[in-house]
Amino acid sequence: MSSIPAPSGHSTPDNSPLAAHEVGGIGGHPRGLTTLFFAEMWERFSYYGMRALLMLFMVKTAAEGGLGFDTKSAAAVYGTYTMSVYLLSILGGFIADNFIGARRAVLVGGIIIATGHFTMAFGNITTFYAGLVLIAMGTGLLKPNISTMVGSLYRPSDERRDAGFSIFYMGINIGAFLSPLVTGYLAQSEGWKAQLTAWGLNPLHSWHWGFGAAGVGMTLGLIVYIIQRERLSHVGAAPAPEPDGSRPWGKLGLVALGSLALIIAMKAADSYPVIVYLLFAIQIAAILFFAFRPDEDSKRLAAILVFFFAAEIFWAIFEQTGSSISLFADKLTRNEIAGWSFPSAYWQSVNSIWVILLAPVFAWLWIALGSKQPSSPVKFALGLAFVSLSFVLMVPASKLTAEGKVSPMWLVGLFFLQTVGEMCLSPVGLSTMTKLAPRRLLGLVMGIWFLAAALGNKLAGVLAGHFESTNANDLADFFLKQAIWGGIATAILFALVPWVKKLMGGVR
Repeated sequence: MSSIPAPSGHSTPDNSPLAAHEVGGIGGHPRGLTTLFFAEMWERFSYYGMRALLMLFMVKTAAEGGLGFDTKSAAAVYGTYTMSVYLLSILGGFIADNFIGARRAVLVGGIIIATGHFTMAFGNITTFYAGLVLIAMGTGLLKPNISTMVGSLYRPSDERRDAGFSIFYMGINIGAFLSPLVTGYLAQSEGWKAQLTAWGLNPLHSWHWGFGAAGVGMTLGLIVYIIQRERLSHVGAAPAPEPDGSRPWGKLGLVALGSLALIIAMKAADSYPVIVYLLFAIQIAAILFFAFRPDEDSKRLAAILVFFFAAEIFWAIFEQTGSSISLFADKLTRNEIAGWSFPSAYWQSVNSIWVILLAPVFAWLWIALGSKQPSSPVKFALGLAFVSLSFVLMVPASKLTAEGKVSPMWLVGLFFLQTVGEMCLSPVGLSTMTKLAPRRLLGLVMGIWFLAAALGNKLAGVLAGHFESTNANDLADFFLKQAIWGGIATAILFALVPWVKKLMGGVR
């Protein structure tokens, strides 16, 4: 699942007595953690519940209740939407830091998200696009700021902080696990369609019941947040204006215009692939520019950009879960286990199951290895290796589709490999960004981390547009080519490990 933004500091002195709001929550944690846990759980329920349906709804014909898009058009919309969710987090963080504060940003963002989901519950193309825009805008406000408040619940040296974020991360994955089961059932199951028919309702509108359920999830999160708002009264307040009463409206305009310009530019990549190559060239030039400057901060920025590049490629493969892998699950997989048939959207829950199972294993592994554990560059390379291997696994699976639908175990294996890769890269990347970033540039570096996820999601959409479900050999080539490029990136990163470690200047 998505990584968590870096926690902010807390103004309470470390040596002062614990206040009432600093205890009384889950496992002795601050009371506000419980509030944020459930608010985020329901927000992720809404996001992943809708995402599980999005690609499938777009490619279904009108006779099946969908929009009738071809695969390339649907993947382009999907990629632009998921990119915008992450990219607008930079703008959302700026608005909170300079205007309304994190606490209000989460509330406003949640309201906009719920409105977007309910807008998508109406069955026309205008409300569909309007809903996507609203959800992206609302998520940009909510996602970075709710995590910032989690960090603000703790004093700087509070030993509960890491455990608190682990609990919070578990809320993300519980929401992401449950939501496709609910929305997938409402959108795809024959039982629910029969129930709609029995009520005299059009069963082709079942997709919109799924979208509506995502909105209900976000509404439940808002209810929890509002009812327990006093638990958060000490964090996330709006910042004071400048001494002259002004706010940085000009900078806000620049951030907003920059975000919009990048969204438009990457949207153009659907028609002009040269933009992607230009993007890679700019990144390589930036790495070399900072790497050969004499000061330590510049060299660390070069290392950060190497990790950015690797993360971008990782997410370009990993984030096809909701696009090409979703189509493979729907069209080419036997969606049944021991005689029990299930909607294809249920596959979107499998990554969360593996995260819940593997996260404690990796936490134990890194602690057990101690100083012998791999360095951050090696962990990144391992993350790329495993996500590339997941697409290698799909090559024989694709070949077998020539004989009919394939066993669900192929997708179980794919999600296992991808989650192992995620455990190596996502939490490690967040930690590494905060350690490498010069103090004065911490906000910028976290924005870079969001940007890597944003661009990776867009590239995932571009790549998924070439998915082919009617020809087994073409499908195998689709996965093999991406696995090869991922493998090349892995080999290059392994070769660069000594250089990157030198750029990091002693940071592990």
